[in-house]
Parts: sequence; C-alpha cells; structure tokens
Amino acid sequence: MELFLSGKHHTLIVKIYGELDHHASVGIRESVDRELGRTGARNVAFDLSRVTFMDSSGIGVIMGRCKVTKSLGGRVIVYGASGDVKRIIEMSGIDAIARVADSVEDGMREVEANV
Repeated sequence: MELFLSGKHHTLIVKIYGELDHHASVGIRESVDRELGRTGARNVAFDLSRVTFMDSSGIGVIMGRCKVTKSLGGRVIVYGASGDVKRIIEMSGIDAIARVADSVEDGMREVEANV
C-alpha cells in the first residue's frame, strides 16, 4: 500500500496493490485514519486500479472512511476499479455514499464542485 497527500483540496490518495481483504484491511484502515489526523486532509481517494480482489473487509474499509470523511466535511472517491472489483462496489452500495469514478480527476471535479 502507498499513501500520499495531494495538495489539492486536502485529499489523501491511497493506492492499493493486490488484494483488499481481511489481512490488508486492518493496516489500510489504521494507516488512512492516522494520516487523516496527521495531515488534516478531509477527502480520501482510493486508487483501486491495482486491486485484484476485494471482499467484505475491503468494503468495510471504504464505508468506514465515508463516515470519517463526512464528519470532516469531506468525501471519499473510489477510482480505477475494474471488472469484479467494480461489480462488488456496485453490489455493496458504496456508489451511493462515495463518488465512484474512472480517474481521480473525474472524482475530484465533484469534490471541487462541493467544496
């Protein structure tokens, strides 16, 4: 996993590689929450372009960050998901509470419009 803070609109971009499952979700959740507190970011953008598998634990990570960012006045963006991962996002209802986009730029346009 790779984390970095984008200077635009206080957005923490989280690049995830491989499987977003029970084993990875604990570390991702802790790292994202720690970085949100440390940096003052309000938005979280999950780059799922390199995720090969996601289970209910991954859904929980994203949904939990939706709750956290909402309390900060921000949003969650999920982008780059393909195939099976995109289907899981749609079936889980994440697309109803987070901005799902093809790219971070597309997702940021909505965040910028709502800032």
